[in-house]
Amino acid sequence: MGHWNAMTDEHPELTGYEPGDGRPLRSPHLLRAMRIIVIVGIVALILPGIITTISVGATTANTACANWVAFERPDATGSSARFEFFGPGGVGWQCYSVGAFGGDELVASLGIIPSGARLPVPAPTSNS
Repeated sequence: MGHWNAMTDEHPELTGYEPGDGRPLRSPHLLRAMRIIVIVGIVALILPGIITTISVGATTANTACANWVAFERPDATGSSARFEFFGPGGVGWQCYSVGAFGGDELVASLGIIPSGARLPVPAPTSNS
């Protein structure tokens, strides 16, 4: 009892305060609406980054694949870059030649994050 008196002496503005009746301060409907708004907001922040990453990766993979096919299989009529989870080169972008003799053929494994094709430089020829 001495503790309560010491507390009211320190904080006279709390004299007569009765704690709440135990009900939540916000209704369940308001809590559900707030959760939905937060989830939608987080998705709206993350989704554009994911879409941009996929788009840039696909464009880079297609460009690198076209360069690889032109270098490795000049007889091919086209190239195809595909993201494969269980591809011959493992998880990532796989580059195939299209329309060459013998059908589609794996030309290069571009990896999960493709970069520009780093093609070998042909040996210089001497014109003597």
